[in-house]
Amino acid sequence: MPKTMTLEGPRLRLRPWREEDRAALAAINTDPEAMRHFAAPMTRAESDAWMDRLQAHVTGHGWGFWCVERRETPGCIGAVGLMPVRFAAPFAPAVEIGWRIAPAQQRQGFAEEAARLALAAGFGPLGLAEIVAFTRAMNEPSWRLMQRLGMVRGEDFEHPGLPEGHPARAHILYRLTRAAWVAQRFGGGCGCGGH
Repeated sequence: MPKTMTLEGPRLRLRPWREEDRAALAAINTDPEAMRHFAAPMTRAESDAWMDRLQAHVTGHGWGFWCVERRETPGCIGAVGLMPVRFAAPFAPAVEIGWRIAPAQQRQGFAEEAARLALAAGFGPLGLAEIVAFTRAMNEPSWRLMQRLGMVRGEDFEHPGLPEGHPARAHILYRLTRAAWVAQRFGGGCGCGGH
């Protein structure tokens, strides 16, 4: 079984899920404000089932969508991380990055800090060649964050998990390659010397 990763940032920790995280995660997933860009808020049972899937992936692979907590005040404030795309799409197979932060913790840069930790894990130890992100076009805070992360707009697509005509079906895609991420971080060189 792979070693489970925990990621440490200046203010945040991305760690495996614990049983005591269920209520805090459910508070986010059942909140209409937090879920306004999704098809619908989750029920508590749906949130618990989602956490079970996230934890199973982290346990089985060592990485995934981690629990996000503030280092000085532990406790779940969201879910951020990497996950294989599980639906048929022109850009799949792929690994996506995603974030979901409690409304009271938003607009403080936590999603960006956590996403940067996840990207570093994906392009560093995990050796991914590319990471994608997607959202509804009206979710401007999310795609603005994708742009700040250095991601480049790709092709629009219809999310197959939603029915035809559903207002949340139309999605926009952003991409980031490992080469572009390395160039952003290290000024265009490979960081290996000798150039």
